[in-house]
Amino acid sequence: MPSTPAIILFLPLAVAAFVLLASKGFKLNATVCALVSTASVAITLVLSLALIFGAKSDSPDEVVKLFTWADFGSLQLEINATLDRLSRGMLFVVTFIGTLVHVFSLGYMKDDAGKARYYAGLSLFMFSMTGIVLADNFAMMFIFWELVGVSSYILIGHWYTKDSAADAAKKAFLTNRIGDFGFMIGILILFGATGSITFAGVEQGLTAGVLTGGLLTAATLCIFCGAVGKSAQFPLHVWLPDAMEGPTPVSALIHAATMVAAGVYMLVRVSFLIGVSENAATIIAYVGGFTALIAALMATQQDDIKRILAYSTLSQLGYMVMAVGLAAGEAAMFHLFTHAFFKALLFLGSGAVIYACHHEQDIWKMGGLKDKMKGTFATFAIGTAALIAVPFTSGFFSKEAILEAALHHDMLLFLCAAGVALLTAFYMTRLVVVAFFGKARTGHSDHATEVPMIMLAPLMLLAFLSIFSGYSIIADTLSPAAVHSEFNLAIFLTSLGALIAGAGGAWILYAGKDKDPLNIGIFRNKFYFDELYSVIIKFAQDKFAMVVSAVDDLFIDSLCVNGISRAVNGFGLLLRRLQSGNLQGYAFVFGLGILVILYIALINT
Repeated sequence: MPSTPAIILFLPLAVAAFVLLASKGFKLNATVCALVSTASVAITLVLSLALIFGAKSDSPDEVVKLFTWADFGSLQLEINATLDRLSRGMLFVVTFIGTLVHVFSLGYMKDDAGKARYYAGLSLFMFSMTGIVLADNFAMMFIFWELVGVSSYILIGHWYTKDSAADAAKKAFLTNRIGDFGFMIGILILFGATGSITFAGVEQGLTAGVLTGGLLTAATLCIFCGAVGKSAQFPLHVWLPDAMEGPTPVSALIHAATMVAAGVYMLVRVSFLIGVSENAATIIAYVGGFTALIAALMATQQDDIKRILAYSTLSQLGYMVMAVGLAAGEAAMFHLFTHAFFKALLFLGSGAVIYACHHEQDIWKMGGLKDKMKGTFATFAIGTAALIAVPFTSGFFSKEAILEAALHHDMLLFLCAAGVALLTAFYMTRLVVVAFFGKARTGHSDHATEVPMIMLAPLMLLAFLSIFSGYSIIADTLSPAAVHSEFNLAIFLTSLGALIAGAGGAWILYAGKDKDPLNIGIFRNKFYFDELYSVIIKFAQDKFAMVVSAVDDLFIDSLCVNGISRAVNGFGLLLRRLQSGNLQGYAFVFGLGILVILYIALINT
């Protein structure tokens, strides 16, 4: 009988195959396919909870052997399941958010022509993400790492007939491949140095001192490249905002709680690497801090409700990565846990708003929604409160833990984190004030009504966890890591000051406004990173490709490949003429050969 981890891992894959085959081959109703997919992820949630509540507090970490994927003699690539607090807690996050997204999608995607294909993509993603969480070795993690990339490509480009969606899917896929290439090199360096691809084996090799100095730093930073891609850190952050072209529930699943969190999860899983490489840890911390800051600045001038949340996600991921670099992996995972709930709530809430406003996404074309969508507004406000760290919400506790780590390790990063907290309160208050308060600015917002209960119920459940998931009664049981910090007055006052300044400033600036009183071009245009990358691709890649193509045509093909082939062909033609079958010709050549031999002999004497 299959083990519980095996069912959690492979059930979504089986359902993805079933949905595709049944919907295409047997013309099974798309709604039935959607219900089957939803039921499967609900089963994985129940089994994940069983793993959590079935584990004793003093039970050792366990690796469940599933099967050997490839055997090269001295190297075996195995698909196994790691069961420890980190993986159990992350399994709960993935399956819980996945279940709510599936349920929400039953309403949001009910009339979509590609609903069966959409749910097959969700199931494939659940399989891929679960594989990352359970992996006990780098090879397994890399396999599922790439499958997550494929799954996100499928889901972001779900509406592939829309050019912007197709382009966003390609941009996400290709950008992640850059980071994944570095990740692969890092894995190869570790394998070459330690002779192992399992996390435990590599850690033992590091303890034995087989990898030190610059090579250790290089290997750690290459591994970090994988997180830079998946968790959208600078300079590979540009794919995440464009990925909002996919259906909004996809944004909640992939770009708030699971896929983008995979990079942080991976870094915490390999924290034994970062802990022994001080230089790499410093670089990781500053990349995270810089990403958090620039993403928050970009968010202050965005008008698309989903893009504001996308840049917010970038910023919060920067917080988590910074914490990992500061040797505060538990704080990073605690914030990942709480952030999963309130950011999924905000994305699904934005989906409810977009649905009610006939797919309008510009906040300046909304307004007055708090009275027309009271349930959505209440839950969205709770999610916003958690994100901006209103005291005693879940986000307050987890963000305080990161601020404390920064204060104890690096004052510059602490100031950066405090500034990001202020900016977060500013742009989220701006979003709420413009979209929900004031008067309706268009007919779509004027005629908006509350969404059906099948969409509202997940919001209510997420709102509850957005408040209480940071408390010990929940965090100690379900979280991958819980941090219980002692009260620090300096940190509390800093956090509270940032909250009041950011939220108060946004309220003063935007209350009652019909257009943005600020117009900061560099923030609105995302520091022109996309334009910069376009120039680099045009002149560094395209022009270089033209030169390489010319060299290939003129020298490689013409002189080397085609030139050699023409020479061989000409020599063959000459030999063919000699083999004419004419006896007189043969006699002539024979006599000519004798004369040549005699001549050479006379010269040498």
